[in-house]
Amino acid sequence: MRSTNPHPKVLAYLALAAGVFCIGSSAIFVKLAGVPGAVSAFYRVLIAGIIVVPWGLSRRPQSPSRKQLVLIACGGAFFAVDLVLWNTSLLLTSAATATLLANNAPLWVGLSALLLFREKLSASYWCGLVLSLAGMAILVGAMSITGVQLNLGDLLALIASVFYAGYLLTTQKARASIDTLTFMTISLTATVLVLLVVNLAMGTTLVGYSRRSWLALLGLGLITHTGGWLAINYALGHLRAASVSVTLLGQVIVTALLSIPVLGESLSPHQIFGGAIVLSGIYFANQRAARPNPPPPAVTL
Repeated sequence: MRSTNPHPKVLAYLALAAGVFCIGSSAIFVKLAGVPGAVSAFYRVLIAGIIVVPWGLSRRPQSPSRKQLVLIACGGAFFAVDLVLWNTSLLLTSAATATLLANNAPLWVGLSALLLFREKLSASYWCGLVLSLAGMAILVGAMSITGVQLNLGDLLALIASVFYAGYLLTTQKARASIDTLTFMTISLTATVLVLLVVNLAMGTTLVGYSRRSWLALLGLGLITHTGGWLAINYALGHLRAASVSVTLLGQVIVTALLSIPVLGESLSPHQIFGGAIVLSGIYFANQRAARPNPPPPAVTL
């Protein structure tokens, strides 16, 4: 049954805001866990899968078409690679640099939507995107790394942004006619399987970590993934991937605010200023972006 809610986009934006808050905790949990990137990525989706997959199966999920199944599986694989690369980059370079480079995804999403799917994005959207990226650069102090040669961690974060964009684009296409739980059930299963193979191939240890690491991994799975991506995938069923990807830049602000009490970090004036610019760019891009015919309403939970 299709949603009868007269204001689906209002709920979608509220869900997106909640999702941004949840995923903003990701970098902190990864840092606190202190385990290899492939391991933290695996437990992030495994813990979420333990909750979401049985829930999805109990709700008599839709039977996706072969095309939908391929799109969802590809999205799960894209996301698996993105997590491994980004989590690993956090252990090899500063969180600020990794966050900046990994969040270049909106650029790839916009270009792909334009070149591959022939979506028309207005000049206002691109201005909002540039404003958001500029604000994020100020927020994380990116100007200090201008002209510095990329190290391995920086390069991994940059490549991760490409796979992140691939996930957002395939999700938008798959979520046009399939409900959130069915999508998450299939996507999580594919992601867990890919990450299990990656860990086995790399020979990483999946057990024997400290209590602090397990608690951080639990938070990564429950808060970041289960809470965050259920909300975000719901939003992607009603909003365009280009606009959602810009809004997800807000996770940088959330991470900066959470790092004060958790990691003992403080916010400098330029970080506060940069955060304000990011929020302005997000608002501008979402309000003024060109909006072609939207996908059919997604099925509600």
